[in-house]
Amino acid sequence: MDVRVRPGAARTRDRSSYVGPAAGCPGVRAKSAAARIDLRRAARQLTSRLLPALGIAIAVALGAAIFAASTRGSPVPAGGLELGDTASIVFVVALAVGFALYAAALVTLRRGGHLVLVCTIAVAIQLIPLAGPLLLSHDVYSYWAYGRVASKHDSDPYRVPPADFPSDPATRAVAPGWRGTTSVYGPAFTAFSIGVDRVTHGSVEAVALVFRIVAAAAAIAATLLAAYIARRKAFAAAFVGWNPLLAASSAGGGHNDTLMLALMLGALALVSRRKDAGAGGLWLLAAAVKAPALFLLPLQLVRAGRRFWAGCVVAGVAGSIAATAAFGSGWLSSLGRLTRNESRYAIPSRLEQLGVPDQAAHALAAAALGIAALWLLRQARRGRPRLALGACLLLLTTPWLLPWYATWPVVLAAVEEDAVAQVLALGLAAYLLPDRVPF
Repeated sequence: MDVRVRPGAARTRDRSSYVGPAAGCPGVRAKSAAARIDLRRAARQLTSRLLPALGIAIAVALGAAIFAASTRGSPVPAGGLELGDTASIVFVVALAVGFALYAAALVTLRRGGHLVLVCTIAVAIQLIPLAGPLLLSHDVYSYWAYGRVASKHDSDPYRVPPADFPSDPATRAVAPGWRGTTSVYGPAFTAFSIGVDRVTHGSVEAVALVFRIVAAAAAIAATLLAAYIARRKAFAAAFVGWNPLLAASSAGGGHNDTLMLALMLGALALVSRRKDAGAGGLWLLAAAVKAPALFLLPLQLVRAGRRFWAGCVVAGVAGSIAATAAFGSGWLSSLGRLTRNESRYAIPSRLEQLGVPDQAAHALAAAALGIAALWLLRQARRGRPRLALGACLLLLTTPWLLPWYATWPVVLAAVEEDAVAQVLALGLAAYLLPDRVPF
């Protein structure tokens, strides 16, 4: 008898007779699924135990840095008398340890975390530097001096420097190298500085403390707003609030960058609630505090609707009229003075240190800025503004780079699902960590 076997029949019978985890053993599959659930549960338990320890360790490291800055003879405080490098070394090492722990915490938080716990620790971290001295910079006294130029001397702080009033207590508090410099800050912040002067009644110590408290409050507000906007809320809150450099710059240095950033995140929060007109107005207010918000505005405008544009126009016109009435027209030319200074940590300066001619280094930076800006605008037109990457671009190409500028991309990267920007923001913050610490 001629018996023909259909091709593949034997293989079919072989497969049907196979017994293993994938077929015929539902109990094994159930056990495998249960094992995966147990692993996830164990990972969550490990995270819940590790996360508070990391947060507390960051706070302790930051506290050690502030303690080192507070010791007698430490050069870290603004205007401190240097009696050796020990305090500076301890300050930088403690801050670096805190930053490494911060990076480890972010890796841990990628699996999720308890938002209330993260925010509570963030508040503590951002307030710790208030226990120490004013750190590294006299900028708060420049803020004060510009306010007094307008309010006490009835002059335009964008045209008249504090040096024209040498007997003024604010002028004496400003670092000597900056007394002849006019303001580059926004008119809204100058108006705020006038208010600080009136509240503090000319006390040098009170002025510094008020600016530091306001900056710390802005950092905390930015932390909460990041958690509100972002999809991974605990991660975003820690990305902002657990950053020791942000704490040292805001509560430690009183810099107005965190105020600008909090207003920008407030605008993004309004955008997420479809309140675009208010968002546009709030963004212009941020630009009236400090210029980087204005530089990043085109990335938001490209994808914004008519209401956001309208909010920007109304706020811009009203703010311009108010600023000109209060201070004159000098504030309009203040942006041109931003690129006149150079710092040794700036990338163009690093290129010069490697032997690149000065003009060539700045030309390369300008070309990179222009090309990358066009690419970012194209990304924004496609619906992805990538504000944090834009902030990174500003930092990589500016000739004037300071450690507190690293807070710009850090805060903006917290609310964007942009891993490239997040890694680059952390890298820039780590790079700038030792800047301005005297050795």
